[in-house]
Amino acid sequence: MSEHYLFAAVLVLAAGNLLTRAVPFLFFARHRPPGWVLFVERNFPPVILTILIFYTLEGVDFTRVPYGLKEISAISVTMALHAWRSNYLLSIFGGTAFYMLLVQTSP
Repeated sequence: MSEHYLFAAVLVLAAGNLLTRAVPFLFFARHRPPGWVLFVERNFPPVILTILIFYTLEGVDFTRVPYGLKEISAISVTMALHAWRSNYLLSIFGGTAFYMLLVQTSP
């Protein structure tokens, strides 16, 4: 009996996943996206980068060793990646991965 519930749950989740992926294409197929969608598309990546910078610098004591060296280097890597490729996803994920690597491997 539980196998039927599991199968039904997988079907519902698959339908929901397909629906969430298909609706934007169906909704915006012949129409220009609304202004708020264009606004979010244009401004969301810089906002995410700014939030990540504030998150990274939160609680950093620049008066004690290592003087925020991990954080500043991670921000520098993020800036370098963005200057190199001008790709927000590469910058955000690359910089975050570099910062997490530094945080996890440093004593």
